[in-house]
Amino acid sequence: MELDKSFWEERYKNQSTGWDLGAVSEPLKVYINSLQDNSISILIPGAGNSYEAEYLHSKEFKNVDVIDIAAQPLKNFQIRVPEFPQENLIQTNFFDWTNTYDLILEQTFFCALDPALRPAYAKKMSELLNPKGKLVGVLFDFPLTKVGPPFGGSQEEYLSYFEPYFEIKRMERCYNSIKPRAGNELFIIFEKL
Repeated sequence: MELDKSFWEERYKNQSTGWDLGAVSEPLKVYINSLQDNSISILIPGAGNSYEAEYLHSKEFKNVDVIDIAAQPLKNFQIRVPEFPQENLIQTNFFDWTNTYDLILEQTFFCALDPALRPAYAKKMSELLNPKGKLVGVLFDFPLTKVGPPFGGSQEEYLSYFEPYFEIKRMERCYNSIKPRAGNELFIIFEKL
């Protein structure tokens, strides 16, 4: 099975995205609440229905780009948050994007990619960040599955991808995961080297 644009369009059309929380994830909500400067540039790649972008918008963050390979989740978002700038909802392949940001938020994008793309993801994240930019979010912490998405992984595996490009500021089990994910999520803050 190829995890391409048509795969994701079909998933969203049929509403078969079981990992979609229907709301901003608590670990990212807490992090967003800690941000002091709402003028920073933020990217949410593989954003899906992007409840994090909706929450940022409600907190008056003005420089947020939302990327997804599929059109349907961007349409869903636009219906939910019609005042969000349409030009910041971008349908493209993450690996083709070239803008740079102060902050990139990771929420179920990494786990949805073919695991073979993980080294390229880490490198691309570094390329998309400004100096001292941060990659912040949640990674699943359960054995790597053959069938997905979502695909699991381990802290040791993740470090092998990210340590060449980032200073690992935090990588620890989430204390505030939703009940079904409790014990299976790592909260990360990686700063570009």
